Amino acid sequence: MGGVGDEQPATKRMKLSSEELRGLSNGSSFIVPVSGSSSDLMARSLASERVEEVVGSKGVIKKVEFVRIIAKALYSLGYKKSGAHLEEESGIQLHSSVVNLFMQQILDGSWDESVGTLCKIGLSDESIVKSASFLILEQKFFELLDAENVSDALKTLRTEIAPLCINNSRVRELSSCIIAPSQCTLVGSRSQDTARLKSRSKLLEELQKLLPSTVMIPERRLEHLVEQALLLQRDACIFHNSLDKEMSLYTDHQCGRDQIPSRTLQILQEHNDEVWFLQFSHNGKYLASSSNDRSAIIWEVDVNGGVSLKHRLCGHQKPVCSVSWSPDDHELLTCGVDEAVRRWDVSSGECLHVYEKAGNGLVSCGWFPDGKWIFSGVSDKSVCMWQLDGRELECWKGQRTSKISDLAITNDGKQIISMCRDNAILLLDREAKVERLIEEGQTITSFSLSRDSRFLLVNLLSQEIHLWNIEGDLKLVAKYKGHKRTRFVIRSCFGGLGEAFIASGSEDSQVYLWHRGSGELIEALPGHSGAVNCVSWNPVNPHMLASASDDRTIRIWGLNELKMKRKDAHSNGIHYCNGGT
Repeated sequence: MGGVGDEQPATKRMKLSSEELRGLSNGSSFIVPVSGSSSDLMARSLASERVEEVVGSKGVIKKVEFVRIIAKALYSLGYKKSGAHLEEESGIQLHSSVVNLFMQQILDGSWDESVGTLCKIGLSDESIVKSASFLILEQKFFELLDAENVSDALKTLRTEIAPLCINNSRVRELSSCIIAPSQCTLVGSRSQDTARLKSRSKLLEELQKLLPSTVMIPERRLEHLVEQALLLQRDACIFHNSLDKEMSLYTDHQCGRDQIPSRTLQILQEHNDEVWFLQFSHNGKYLASSSNDRSAIIWEVDVNGGVSLKHRLCGHQKPVCSVSWSPDDHELLTCGVDEAVRRWDVSSGECLHVYEKAGNGLVSCGWFPDGKWIFSGVSDKSVCMWQLDGRELECWKGQRTSKISDLAITNDGKQIISMCRDNAILLLDREAKVERLIEEGQTITSFSLSRDSRFLLVNLLSQEIHLWNIEGDLKLVAKYKGHKRTRFVIRSCFGGLGEAFIASGSEDSQVYLWHRGSGELIEALPGHSGAVNCVSWNPVNPHMLASASDDRTIRIWGLNELKMKRKDAHSNGIHYCNGGT
């Protein structure tokens, strides 16, 4: 015969109200009533309790899963009454009665009972059962220690945890807690029920990650599915190129061509000969260009996107073939053709140092990521590293670089990348002294390293651009075609939002743009009257692109709808529309 308390329903014996239970474990909910025969507590697939129904036009969404995920989201958002009402009206429980009992036992600290209920959930993977049991008994062990019940904690360790025969290193750590309790971080806080309850809630979260999602739905599952759908739509949009483009759940995402810089906003005419190279600074506030006229120019980009001359850099005795910005954009390197490398102060335009190598010319230049050293390719096909004061630190001799060569270094400073043969690119690991080769079937004319140092864009004599993944095993991942190249060195670059686009110069006087992921040619931009030798995409403004040409000009490209204020008459440049003259 039972007392009055025994005749009360299970809900009356719970320490917490059903509303409080639904808010625990980051929104995990409970259907509190747990009554009936023991067979009712056995695990049953919620989907198998009713005829399998689907929702949606494609017939791929199971109704039971859909409703459970919505209910989970409602509880996570704090709409506990709405979640409970959805369960009641749909007749679809978020969790089975046995899972609800298990969760309540965890929160009550009924460790032995919860281990027993765990075995009734019907998990087919014994390793999951053992791992979950380990977590539960570990909590029991810590709480016994916290209550200074060392003998029972030791008994739990010896007779319950150790026999599971898993995670032996953790068992040894728990043993050390018996020997030196002060050195052990206990779960919960002595004599603080609220803190201990919080630790049990944390245990429930850990168990939730361990158990199959059909048993306990992962936290924020609906949010994850919606985010995934939005990102897939974004990635499939070949014109997506705007930080300001809001993605809405109300409509499918789609951008137009108006997000691509395709209109000539400005023509810069300060160079007196062919413009061979240009590069935006890392902060997007400057543009540097170099020319066959033996000069380089630093241009300043104002807040409205207007470009004006800041400094003309003179001193090279030969044409200037390349430039390189320091990591902080305070200094600039310029390299003459088979000549010297010069380091300039961006603010003043002053030449700070000239780097030369006796008996040899320098053919390329670049910065180490920390800005303390520079490196250069040498005409004897070696690569040298210098301190800023001009002292040579190291030189890698042999077939390290070709006479006309691009040079780059990865963001971690470990790999130097150079063209070592007509059809091969060398990736030299400075620390491991390991060399890897990208070998192409055609002559390589130039390459460009992505901002994250994971990909290399390789221009070929065959009028193709190849995209290589250089992280881990070298892998060719994409090819881009359409531009023209027969005689000159033509350069390409990554660019746009997330570097989702590829831009390239071309000998037919146009600038070519591809979507990086799909390889689809998006635009061929006319305007120049000579071969386009180099392009550079502003790394901060995805709507700003620059191109350098044999027609002695630099074109600044922007969006069609952008209305720039006309600047006062100045020799830095003239504003045009779509290549018009």
